[in-house]
Amino acid sequence: MVQVNPSVTRSPQDSIIHRTVLENGIVVLAVENPAADIIAGRIFIRAGSRCEPQEQAGLSHLLSTVLTKGTKQLSSLEIADRVESIGASLSADAASDYFQLSLKTVSADFADMLQLAGELLRSPTFPEAEVELEQRLTLQDIRSQQEQPSTIAFDQLRQAMYGQHPYALSILGTQATVSALSRSDLQHYHQTYFRPDNMVISLAGRLTAEDATALVEEVFGDWQPPQKPLPVLHLPSVTPQPRRIISPQETQQSIVMLGYLASSVQEADYATLKLLNTYLGNGLSSRLFVELREKRGLAYEVSAFYPTRLDSSHFVVYMGTAPENTAIALEGLQTEVERMSTTQLTSNELQASKNKLLGQYALGKQTNAQLAQVFGWYETIGLGIEFDTRFEEDVNSITPEIVQQVACRYFIEPYVSLVGPEKAVNPLVAPPTS
Repeated sequence: MVQVNPSVTRSPQDSIIHRTVLENGIVVLAVENPAADIIAGRIFIRAGSRCEPQEQAGLSHLLSTVLTKGTKQLSSLEIADRVESIGASLSADAASDYFQLSLKTVSADFADMLQLAGELLRSPTFPEAEVELEQRLTLQDIRSQQEQPSTIAFDQLRQAMYGQHPYALSILGTQATVSALSRSDLQHYHQTYFRPDNMVISLAGRLTAEDATALVEEVFGDWQPPQKPLPVLHLPSVTPQPRRIISPQETQQSIVMLGYLASSVQEADYATLKLLNTYLGNGLSSRLFVELREKRGLAYEVSAFYPTRLDSSHFVVYMGTAPENTAIALEGLQTEVERMSTTQLTSNELQASKNKLLGQYALGKQTNAQLAQVFGWYETIGLGIEFDTRFEEDVNSITPEIVQQVACRYFIEPYVSLVGPEKAVNPLVAPPTS
């Protein structure tokens, strides 16, 4: 028996998603979309920076940069030639909650590209010279980011919010941790997490579910999971301890950030927080943009973000402003966020935010690559492909009362991160008041 638990789901856009589990544990998702002669694939490993010891921060990112640089059979140049000679694309990426190999090509060449992906995932060699080169390039990227005030502000905010949790650090790691990484660290991480029972392969394009399963079975079917179970993560708890973190720098503008610990994607408040993020900080019609930039002229830039995370996420609002406006910008941001706890959205405001959120959500599922990404991601983090329908239902069921209740739960007292000229930020050293 090759497969177990086959299932079929239809998305609101009428894409038919087939789910199959191979005997070795690989979950195969197939989205039939015959409109274009392109097949896109996303191969997810349930890993990412969340699985790194803090002293090895940046490990998964470094692995992503060298995974495609050599296998037991192919050199880096031979791999690049195989991809480029047919006009395909293939890349590896690491994120907080997953590792991913992405591939895209015309249908006729997809089997060859999937075979190459299998070789990269199963037998990378991590050549020492390539590891050292990518290590140097990563250190350059880290140093470059440390010259950007907005990055500094977010880094110190994230570290204050998450403490010893892996989310505290950038996916790149730090200069100290990246400098200490070795080829053997990459090999150990790979041997630990790159295994068939820890993988999701999501394919979208001109192929049937049967063809997709057969292709994956041909490339990966003989890959057996090791007897040793996956390690159980014991991540430190994240408890709110709001405070102000200030970095005086002679910059042309001040960066003001407010952060609130927020729910993971698996919790009931997720959809409402996504709606709040849309209302407050998404686009030129958002509340923060209209009130603080258009009406008051305080902001060079102003926005909000609430990333999807397996563990506690963060809701952040931020502004770039003239140094002399730092204090009033901080007050303005906090006032607008706290307003969500005291003032209900009107029915028009709520509906407009729902339309914007769900419209952007639909636009994010137009291409085969986007379809493979979305459904593979849902499966990887344990939500299942049914979450696509459930998320839209959750958004549509939100009421003004629910929005206000969720705001009251999370927008209590912010972490504050400030970067700017000393005379602008030092007077704001006092901790925030609740």
